[in-house]
Amino acid sequence: MSTADLHTLTGAYAAHALDLDEREEFERHLAHCPACALEVAEFSATLARLGSAQAVSVPRDFKQRVMASLDTTRQEPPRSRQQPVGRRGGQRRRAVYRLALAACLAAALGAGGIAVQQYHQADQARARAAVLQQQQDRIGGLLTAPDARTASGPVTGGSGVATVVWSRNQDTAGLLVSGLPELKTGTTYELWFNDGGTMRPAGLMQSASGATLLTGPVNGATGIGVTVEPAGGSAQPTGAPVVLLPFA
Repeated sequence: MSTADLHTLTGAYAAHALDLDEREEFERHLAHCPACALEVAEFSATLARLGSAQAVSVPRDFKQRVMASLDTTRQEPPRSRQQPVGRRGGQRRRAVYRLALAACLAAALGAGGIAVQQYHQADQARARAAVLQQQQDRIGGLLTAPDARTASGPVTGGSGVATVVWSRNQDTAGLLVSGLPELKTGTTYELWFNDGGTMRPAGLMQSASGATLLTGPVNGATGIGVTVEPAGGSAQPTGAPVVLLPFA
């Protein structure tokens, strides 16, 4: 698959819509492409925010309707010259991914809108929505910072990729990750700043996928890490990191 083709798969990757071979090829590309890392980060942050909303029922025949539409919806404009079969097949497959992803995101946005309306009926729900919005705004601000930089790497013991985004000017860092190892009962993920070999606590997270801001300033940190710790967190790491990324 060409580099240009790989650039079109950021949304499908964030939505876990790639097959195993395409996912592995894209992850190799992602480790060396800051532009794709930022796009994946933006998709992941949006999907994580939608995932925090209250679930609503989706019609039972929704999937069937979406899949049926793929055979009747034109994926590309007519071409004046016939192309090789292999190339047409690859383009159609990627177009199908984009259409399916768009349909899924549209459904998620609709469900999220209903859920947000329900949340706004209670003061507690409004407060939670405000916190989520604030975090989303901060992540968005970090991703678009002029000096924002990224570094990506594999998840140890898992199947995904982690990307750290940081800004020295904003003194802020965020982690976008998928495929962390499953947590056992009574454990949590703990984030750390790596201060030249000394690990500084930077917050907790429960989800194996999503986007989160690290707690505290970047200061002179040289990277970040994630470990599995007892519920409530630890003052220092008690096990090997499942994510360890440098501020390169």
